[in-house]
Order: sequence, then structure tokens, then C-alpha cells
Amino acid sequence: MSFGVMPDGSEVARHRIEGGGLVAHVLSYGAVLQDLRLEGHDAPLVLGFEEFAPYLTDSPYFGAIAGRCANRIGEGQFNVDGKSYQLDRNFQERHHLHGGRAGVGKRNWTVENVAKDRITLKIELADGEMGYPGNMIARVSYACLEGGVFDIQISAETDAPTLCNFAHHTYWNLDGGLTTDDHEMQVDADRWTVVDEGFIPTGESRDVTGTRYDFRKMRPIKDDVFIDHNLCVSDTRQSLRKIGVLVSRKSGVSMEMRSTEAGLQVYDGFKMDVEPTGLGGRSYGKNSGVALEPQVWPDAINHEGFPSAVLRPGETYNQHTQFAFSKG
Repeated sequence: MSFGVMPDGSEVARHRIEGGGLVAHVLSYGAVLQDLRLEGHDAPLVLGFEEFAPYLTDSPYFGAIAGRCANRIGEGQFNVDGKSYQLDRNFQERHHLHGGRAGVGKRNWTVENVAKDRITLKIELADGEMGYPGNMIARVSYACLEGGVFDIQISAETDAPTLCNFAHHTYWNLDGGLTTDDHEMQVDADRWTVVDEGFIPTGESRDVTGTRYDFRKMRPIKDDVFIDHNLCVSDTRQSLRKIGVLVSRKSGVSMEMRSTEAGLQVYDGFKMDVEPTGLGGRSYGKNSGVALEPQVWPDAINHEGFPSAVLRPGETYNQHTQFAFSKG
């Protein structure tokens, strides 16, 4: 069904998929997960808008796919095979973030196919867009599987060496409260990537012991110190495995995180101040949701020893992430 119209006149589609006790609504704009519900739990599990217009003006990537290279790239510059590239500088007017001003999270995707419990969307990116080399075709498939599993698979191919690091950018709130103060989290990461004052990695990954970033044991997300940092789950992409758990003490809803990715960007929403009301008339202020984004470590292309974010012709990028829900 139609959900809105893009500035260029193209129609934004909204589709419902369901299965395994989950009901999801997905938009063609940004491949956005607009709403997700769990059987036996009334409140939405994600932050989003009831109408399309705020997605164009006020959304901090609610439910979107970020890319073609998610997260930050220092100075928007990188080098591949001896050739330098300058990307769109859309973060602090100095750095590159989430693929630029016209990254895939702000574009209208093509819906390739829809079934009762799954949907696949496709986007074609031209050589030179936002400064990236190579023509790229990317797809994302969402599915609601048995056992309360929301399944995300992202693939991409290119005709020239380029960067490829997509991330699903949903903000989670598992109890419908005004904040995530009643949420606890555990993440299988013993290091974090150190950043400078502009949130750009310095190239150092440091032991989490005794820091804000130590979630190896379940503990509250709430803290006097904000977090918008990458936790190092591994040094390379792996087969699909459990990487952590998010739970609300208030609702009893639990979300197990599984992914192939080497990093998990954790943003507690400390800067959030969204004026339009969200799903169900909710207000989205500071710490109203937590973004948990499996991906390659940020600015990886510019740091030796970081996992690779380079995709070459003849290769296929594949990311597999699952969020599995239950209610105690």
C-alpha cells in the first residue's frame, strides 16, 4: 500500500509481513523497518513515525539501512589500490556519515518481491554517487521467522573496488516507556574502538575492562556517560552467531542479537530530541531508544588492522543479522 510520496514524485510503499509471533511493517523508503510488534506485547519494539513526512525531515535513521558505507569516515577520504577518493562531507561539515546526504537510508528502494512472512528490496547505486567508485547493486531481505526471529540479510555486488558496509539502524525500546532506563544489555565484546572529539576512530582498539563499554556481563544501559561507540565483537566477519542480548526489566521482553559482523555500534540516543510524535503518539526524547548496529568497524578503510570494508568485482558482500524476541 502507498505510504507517501518522495520529493521526486515517486511513491513510497508500505508492506506488512508476519510470522513467528511477529508483525512488521517495512517501507520502500530507506528499506525502513517502520514498526515491529511481538505477540503478547502491546507496545511497538521500535521507534518510528505513523506518517511518511517526518522520515524526510526529522528521522535519525529510524529503522533504515545505512550505507553504502555505514558509520563515519574521517574527512570523508579514503584510498583503494593507490587511488584517492573524496566522499560527501555530511557530518560536522567535515566527515562522512552513513553513505552521505543521499545514502541508501534516504533513498527509495524497489520492492522486488513480497510474501506473507518476508520481503526483498533492491537499490542500484551509480559510480560516483556521494563520491563512491563503482556501480553497485544491493538487496535487503527481511523475514519474520519461527521463534520470534526477525531476520535481516543484506547482499551487494560492484563493478569496481569500493567500500561496502551496510548497517540496519533500528532504535529499540522493548517496553514502550519514555526511555530505555529499565533496559539491560550484554555484548560479547572485550574491546572498543577509541575515537577523537569528532567521533572518528584513532586506530586504537582498547580493553573494555573498567570502562563504560564493558557489557560482557548483563548490566543497565543507563549511565551518566553517553555511548555512541563501536564494540569489537571479532576481528573479521564470522558465521552467524550470538553477539549479545537486550532485555527490559519492566516488560520482560528479551532480544537476542545474532550477526555475522565484526562490530556492534551502540548508540544510547543521548542526543535524541525528535519533535514529531512517534508510533502510538509517543514522544521521542533523550534516551528513548537504543540503536544496535552490527557492521564493520567504523572508518575501517583508514586503519591498518581493522576488518576490511572493501568489496571488489566478482565478490559478493553478505551480511546476516537476526534479532530473536521472547517474553518472560
